[in-house]
Amino acid sequence: MIRRSSELKVDVYEKRFGGEGTVTTRHLLNGVEEMYEKGRLFGHGIIDVGSSLGYHVHENESETFYILRGTAEYDDNGTKSVITAGDVTFTAAGEGHGMKNIGQEPLEYIALILYK
Repeated sequence: MIRRSSELKVDVYEKRFGGEGTVTTRHLLNGVEEMYEKGRLFGHGIIDVGSSLGYHVHENESETFYILRGTAEYDDNGTKSVITAGDVTFTAAGEGHGMKNIGQEPLEYIALILYK
């Protein structure tokens, strides 16, 4: 299978999980069927300058971010750290996270959500 960039499903969220501004998700795989029922998201995320993904908890699933470009303040269960391109975050089932773009360019990352 080859899925061209122009064929990707794109979701644009305002104030995602109570955050600020705009977050865009480009779905690299389309849902649980293409992930063999093992997860629900493999996507390319973009958080606009000054925007954020609000803090939220993952139940019965984990989420991994691989940062491609930009600088963010990452909230890992209440502990805040600055992350940049090349960093990886992991949120296990039952844990929470949030992320704010604190840089001068869009924050880009790959997101993977797998079921426990």
